Amino acid sequence: MTTQRATHFSVQSVGEAARRLLQFVAQPALRIFGPTDDDYPEVGVQPYEGDPADQDMT
Repeated sequence: MTTQRATHFSVQSVGEAARRLLQFVAQPALRIFGPTDDDYPEVGVQPYEGDPADQDMT
């Protein structure tokens, strides 16, 4: 025997789902387009001081 589950949709549940969807989309958008939270030192970003390229590569 199979039983059927009644699916209950109410205005409140649809509104809650819409609110959660909007929050799901808005949070990443606010993080992308919001102010930066980079933690650079007060002297600013320092240039890369790595090893120079080998002269044999040219």
